[in-house]
Amino acid sequence: MCAPRSHSKRELQLYQRILAQHGYVVIVHENRGLNGGLGHDHHHLGEVRPWDLLICLSSSKANDTNCFQMDDLHQLELFQKVNTIPEIQHLLCRKEGLCQIIRKFPGNPLFLFKFAYMLKVHPSTSPHLRPVHHGIVSPPPWHQIPTQLDHKNDFKAQDLSVIIKAYVLVTSLTPLRAFIHSNASVWNSFKRKYFFVKLQTFFEMFFRSSSPQQAFDNMKETISKLLLIAEVLSESSISGPKTFSRCSLCFQMLTFDIGFNTSIYPIVLKVHEHFDLQVGDDLNSQDQIVKQFLLEDAFKFLLPNNSSTSNFFDVLENMHKLSDGNFQKEHEQCLSLAEINSIVDFVKELKNLGHFELLFPSSVPKIQNLLHDLYHMVDPMRRLGSVLTAHWLLSSLLEQFQFRNKEAHTNLFENVKQIFTSPHVDLNPKFNPRIREYYFEVPFDMVTVKIGAEPSNCQCQVHLDEKKGPSVANYPLGLGINKISILVTDESQPNPEIVSSYIITVYREDRPSLPLFDDYMVCGFVQDCGSLIQPKEPCGLKPLSPEYFSAISQTQLKTCETGDPKGQWIVPCLSCSDNRTCDWRAITWQPQNCHHAVLTKPELQQCVEGRRILFIGDSTNRGIMYYLIQRVNETLQEWQKTHDVKIYHNINEGKTFISYSYYPRFWLSVKQRPTFEKALEQLLQRSHPLENTDQTVLVVGGVQWLNSNHLQIIQKVLKRENLSNILVVIKSVGMGFHLPVDGIHSLSQTEVQNLWNENMVILDTAKRYGYEVVDTFILTMGRYKEFLQGKCGCHFHEVVKSKTSKENPRVTMKLSMHYALGQYFNSQSKLSQLQDYAMNSQSPYHVRGPINQVYSEILFSRICAHKRKAMGT
Repeated sequence: MCAPRSHSKRELQLYQRILAQHGYVVIVHENRGLNGGLGHDHHHLGEVRPWDLLICLSSSKANDTNCFQMDDLHQLELFQKVNTIPEIQHLLCRKEGLCQIIRKFPGNPLFLFKFAYMLKVHPSTSPHLRPVHHGIVSPPPWHQIPTQLDHKNDFKAQDLSVIIKAYVLVTSLTPLRAFIHSNASVWNSFKRKYFFVKLQTFFEMFFRSSSPQQAFDNMKETISKLLLIAEVLSESSISGPKTFSRCSLCFQMLTFDIGFNTSIYPIVLKVHEHFDLQVGDDLNSQDQIVKQFLLEDAFKFLLPNNSSTSNFFDVLENMHKLSDGNFQKEHEQCLSLAEINSIVDFVKELKNLGHFELLFPSSVPKIQNLLHDLYHMVDPMRRLGSVLTAHWLLSSLLEQFQFRNKEAHTNLFENVKQIFTSPHVDLNPKFNPRIREYYFEVPFDMVTVKIGAEPSNCQCQVHLDEKKGPSVANYPLGLGINKISILVTDESQPNPEIVSSYIITVYREDRPSLPLFDDYMVCGFVQDCGSLIQPKEPCGLKPLSPEYFSAISQTQLKTCETGDPKGQWIVPCLSCSDNRTCDWRAITWQPQNCHHAVLTKPELQQCVEGRRILFIGDSTNRGIMYYLIQRVNETLQEWQKTHDVKIYHNINEGKTFISYSYYPRFWLSVKQRPTFEKALEQLLQRSHPLENTDQTVLVVGGVQWLNSNHLQIIQKVLKRENLSNILVVIKSVGMGFHLPVDGIHSLSQTEVQNLWNENMVILDTAKRYGYEVVDTFILTMGRYKEFLQGKCGCHFHEVVKSKTSKENPRVTMKLSMHYALGQYFNSQSKLSQLQDYAMNSQSPYHVRGPINQVYSEILFSRICAHKRKAMGT
């Protein structure tokens, strides 16, 4: 291996590691060429003789010594491989060679293709490239993909919509054998980075409305044309001495920078003489993973482990099928050893494609005609007839190979016969077994969908989300993005394995909303008519009574003294009889005769300073905890779906301690599941030292598991631990498990109504014990359709990556800055202060969800209201 000093040590080590996996002893020659030649026994190659493979790594400096001179290839033995094809480097990777190609074929429509190298168009030098929003990694909002194609001939840099780095491995220049990797790097100019994606998937998404396969074929045809031209010019001695007989095993890793605008016709930007990932020398960790993936694939392809003897007999079998007269007529002389070696290698390659796809030889008639026309132009006297014969032989072998594998190739991707939904929705794109990712949108009122799939044959089974999941299931649809996986398993094996998968992305829209007009009326509601929790009470939007409106319109509303005063959601509408005329972004929870104090960041930080705040409960309680951390710190640096005990020391500059314990651990068997008393004791012990004052705060709550018996346990444990005077806040139960979803226990309408009664008991019992309360049931029952992701339909919060994060979801919920705050926050100044933390560009995570935000703020107001008065128990 030859590596200049300027070359990346990390990449050098990567090559060494990969080659060692193939059984090679690697010797590195640094900062000097192999000036004595590449002979079989050359002394520079150390004690290991003979050598089989020479890897010359590229230099980042112009004055570094080349690995070897082109004439050195004369000395190669038949079995020795070198990762350089000089003719390709000169003709395709250098400006002078490209000029030579343009001069050779001026204006010939057969060979002409759009080439922009002379314009120096490249991602690093073209800041005006149009931003790409076409879904590089996961399904996009399909309405954003352009539906019209522009076939204009003029090319401008700013017209480029996307740039593809296509990775091509050339294993022989004459006769040409070239393969393209099934994955590529795609440049997103909006995020100024590359995404690694399957080429087939990319074209199916980017050219969804036009001709994805044609666009893909156009790109492969353009690359094949360039490579064929390089071969023809090399053989016609225009570029220098021929090297086919001397370097039959030379290979070249190439990267073609291909641009597309609104047309399905590609534009060649540049050809790199190696696998190029990004602009600049410094690769990030993801780039390193991609480079390792590409190089591992390339060397698996180049250095197969299968027996050469078996491949040789496979070649003889295929050649025998070609010998029915045709071969004798076309090729009357015996094959040379180099030609036989080329044929054997080609059969090996066809059987070891891996992630590569054959570019050339090609069975496409257009490419075959191009080959003959090119040779006819540069060799009218047909002195290069033997090269065309070698091409014919490889093409014939390819035809035999394709015929043998046709049936297997046809059924390769067709693992699912159909995907169906109830109610019916149109998948986007239209279902095709080869397409693995789909998208559809549903309106706000559609809260569940049934999805199923049918396998294409009896040996396969379809499962949703899990390897042993059902083939048909009812899914809850949270607001925003929902992802559903369809897994196909091969049941013919003793241990069925997943052989393919499909992803369905469902986007559920927010409530239909109108912008607020000057002339509006204020409407209110407590419960939704779709789920009557209190049958005797009104449901849906109603105009506020004059008395209620007068009460909440007072200039100075008193501060609420508890966390469960009666109230309702209020929203401005043009008409209370039509909820489509409301501005739902301005909805707010309004108690009848008071307001909940909302603390500024300094006020909240001062309130929790020196305090130890303990949370015990399920994921709804965990959502409040993360919202508190974000409010106090202004950032949320870490997040996880904790199902154990978690301790946080870095809150409020280390001045506040927060701990959390998940309860109940429903996934454990009844015998292994810790009791609430045991879980609470463990949390208290892990949170020591604790003061027996309101400097210690215990927050208890969940969706539905909490009942009045748990409050008795709390009182008993705190008394035993000498903590009876700490501040306890009970977050009551809320809406959830109300949807008919497969795999979980769902509550009937009557059971939900009974839960309301249990909630009233919890609140009364808690206040009798002297505990603070936050009634989350009354806040969630009227907005139960606004749940976020999760099978329970009980999550009204979601932790997401902030907008500055690299993997921000493509479609986000439409939340405005004052969504769910409105008049609830007493002053616009406090509103803007509260929003500062949510927009903090330094925060990698953000807790979103307006309903969670409201009851969290109520909880904070109760923690910080005043020092709790002693109450007898």
